[in-house]
Amino acid sequence: MPEILAPAGGPEQLTAAVRSGADAVYLGTSVLNARRGAKNFTDEEFFEAVKYCHAYGVKVYVTMNTLVSDTELEDVRNGLRMIAKCGADAVIVQDLAVAALVRSCCPSLPLHASTQMSIHNVSGAKALERMGFRRIVTARELTLHEIKAIADSVSCEIETFVHGAHCMSVSGMCYLSALLGSRSGNRGLCAQPCRLDVVNEHGRHFALSLKDMSLFRHIELMQKAGVTSFKIEGRMKRPEYVAAAVNACKAALNGEEYDLDTLRNVFSRSGFTDGYLTGRRTVSMFGYRTKEDVTAMQTVFGQLAGLYRAERQSVPVQAAFSMEADKPCSLTLTDGSNTVTAEGDVPQAAMNRPLDREYAYRSLSKLGGTPFYMTDFTCTAEDGLMLPASALNALRRDASQKLYDLRAAPKAHPFYEQPAPDRDVLEPAAKTALRLHFQNEEQIFDFPDGCEIVLPAKVIDRNPALIDRYGSSLMAAIPTLVWQEDEQEMLAMLTRLAEKGLSDAVCDNIGAVEMCRQLDMTPHGGTGLNIFNSESLTRYGVLGLCDACLSFECSDKQLFNMQSEIPTGILVYGRLPLMQFRACPVRGENGCAGCNGRQKLRDRKEVEFTVLCSDKKYSTLYNNLPLYLGDARLPKTDFVSFLFTTETKEECKEALEAYLYKKYPPFKRTTGLYKRGVL
Repeated sequence: MPEILAPAGGPEQLTAAVRSGADAVYLGTSVLNARRGAKNFTDEEFFEAVKYCHAYGVKVYVTMNTLVSDTELEDVRNGLRMIAKCGADAVIVQDLAVAALVRSCCPSLPLHASTQMSIHNVSGAKALERMGFRRIVTARELTLHEIKAIADSVSCEIETFVHGAHCMSVSGMCYLSALLGSRSGNRGLCAQPCRLDVVNEHGRHFALSLKDMSLFRHIELMQKAGVTSFKIEGRMKRPEYVAAAVNACKAALNGEEYDLDTLRNVFSRSGFTDGYLTGRRTVSMFGYRTKEDVTAMQTVFGQLAGLYRAERQSVPVQAAFSMEADKPCSLTLTDGSNTVTAEGDVPQAAMNRPLDREYAYRSLSKLGGTPFYMTDFTCTAEDGLMLPASALNALRRDASQKLYDLRAAPKAHPFYEQPAPDRDVLEPAAKTALRLHFQNEEQIFDFPDGCEIVLPAKVIDRNPALIDRYGSSLMAAIPTLVWQEDEQEMLAMLTRLAEKGLSDAVCDNIGAVEMCRQLDMTPHGGTGLNIFNSESLTRYGVLGLCDACLSFECSDKQLFNMQSEIPTGILVYGRLPLMQFRACPVRGENGCAGCNGRQKLRDRKEVEFTVLCSDKKYSTLYNNLPLYLGDARLPKTDFVSFLFTTETKEECKEALEAYLYKKYPPFKRTTGLYKRGVL
């Protein structure tokens, strides 16, 4: 039977999940996690939460799924020490630095790859399998066929969201909240600015808000596709929501009817959608939280509270009762793995009715309020003896408490106090290289000698003469998103380019790094890898990166203090990608008909943002102003990158010349997060 995995944003939600029948819960501690706005658990609450869950046979997965800075790695280490001591069942991570700490300090603690890692194809899944991940949480944007292909390709467990909110952007690839207010989604503090009103060119409001997903009616097909854990989104939601979703998931897995209306009332955004799973990515996927949705929610809270009011008896036990003259009576309970025995009063001679098996069973099987229910009862009692009901009840309570305590007792993972790694810090090159990323050939201008040129792989494939023209200075940009359905085509394209002499590629996802490994190409890390600390840089170097452009969420202080064993660079110019979409927000009722691949979105302040389409595979929302750091004090790096998107050839040239000749830039610009960083 697959696992039902429920959110536990706080102790109340945890109780609702366990009592409603979840097989596992995921929760956050005081250490960084992707829902820092949830109540989460103090260290003491976490310790008790793990004990409670384990007593009921429920697993606990701890979210450590954010990017962490160098100064926070010691906090992560301390958090892992506590998690190991409590005996949690797994940690969910995004940052390769956190994964490395788990592997070195606590190797018996299973690693789960967060959906923040944006695993959306077989190559990405294989990369994580090689790194020792036990489970992969797939991207929410996948079709059933794509999930199956990933599940068939690796031995890792596959966890997939089955109910709850959709992020508009592919998880791990959203920077909107960070750029607008320094509250980074990659750091667990997303302010959800996408939920505010945005209008597209068709006049459709709330263009960055999707309906919630609900995939319970597809659950049998998902199970056949290889999904082993069905995950319910919602660590920020109420316990009533958790209870309703867990009960619906249980019913669906059992082939029973579930109450979709109650689910919709407890929380939805204009209803539900299954558009990603079915591949029907139309405008019907879009919706937002209406006044009617809020009003409907108030009508169901009372009835839903009843779903988790009583303790759930979920653990079968066998019982053996013994009663002999002049000896304390005893009750032995076993759950198959744990066995306890409790002793009670010495029996008395029966004045009227002696104690028999039926009477003993009636008293000793009353296990309500505990995790246990009795499946087998053995009674060995000498004739002519009796015990009062109070003595039997005390014996039952004592035995069940002993078994509870034994099941709840922490089974700690060994923790090894590994010292912080000594790095062979690489000194930057004497001359900083210029790396120019172009969207198309029309943007290319007469740039200085020695520049490195990056063009989309498809552009080079259409004009392979570019390989001869630019030689070893040319790199292919692998698309940020290569859906599994397009993966073999992309591998074939890269193979053609390699055969024609192209050896290098820029990668913005771990799956692209794996593609390069398969084809023996040299991978260069793009900003999409979200490299936020020195240890992550080291880990990507181990994976094969020859250099890396650091995350544009890093502040100047972080960049100056970064220690690297591979060459590094920073982005000094470009319109930053704010979101990556598979459900395009500028799509009209007739789909892509009439779209030129370049559209606008307008926010409530009348600011316009550009959306660029990538061959109808995905689209990207770009910031309205370009980042420009040419007049800032910059750390010494091996290269600086220029990201050209919508610029003309002349505008591209102006940006580079402003940097080279220290001119005042002839365009409006932003310094992004360079000075202010992210929270």
